[in-house]
Amino acid sequence: MGNICGGAAASGQAVDQAGKPLTKVHIIFYSTLGHIEKLAREYKAALESTGGVQAHLFRVPETMSAEQLEAACGVAAPPQPDDIPVIDVTKLPDADAFVFGFPTWFGMMAGQMKTFFDATGALWQAGALHGKPASMFTSTATQGGGQETTLWTAVTQLAHHGMIYVPTGYAAGAAMFGVQDAKGGSPWGASSIAGLDGSRQPLEVELEALRVQAKHFGAIAKKLAA
Repeated sequence: MGNICGGAAASGQAVDQAGKPLTKVHIIFYSTLGHIEKLAREYKAALESTGGVQAHLFRVPETMSAEQLEAACGVAAPPQPDDIPVIDVTKLPDADAFVFGFPTWFGMMAGQMKTFFDATGALWQAGALHGKPASMFTSTATQGGGQETTLWTAVTQLAHHGMIYVPTGYAAGAAMFGVQDAKGGSPWGASSIAGLDGSRQPLEVELEALRVQAKHFGAIAKKLAA
């Protein structure tokens, strides 16, 4: 019986309708107030729209209590999404490529995401992720709150694993060049501005830059996985 898109080949690898193997991408994120989760879902849809890609959403474990999160954010954090599983670090080598999303805390990646990377020591020693492409996106409370520093300081995690960092540059063009309104985005990767209380949702212009990044990354990931 023939395989359909997203089905499994005899070897266990997913293939498209023509029987060609799909590039497997893990989108791994941590979201405090829901903004990164929204970006992650949008990224998955855009990535899979390019064809030839099978993307999976995963979240990293929460390390703070509800009380600590409310004290840090000033508002109660929503529950983590039940439909998205927590990542199993030992399964990372199964993916061909990675996308990491996380909010900024004081201009760097959130501690929850750093804890996830700290748990990959055995994979680092084995070189299990060496040569695999990765991209990143973030969200900040303010326009100058770490749009670039959060991502370029996170590149150190990829470098130690020997992963290939794929930046976006200014591929989104008009979505990045306008200066009339405050918005996220940088050549390091897509981003959004959440506001101090988290009430500001990602703008369409921010989502468009994210979609461009996803399609750009998908094209490169497929070439490297071929």
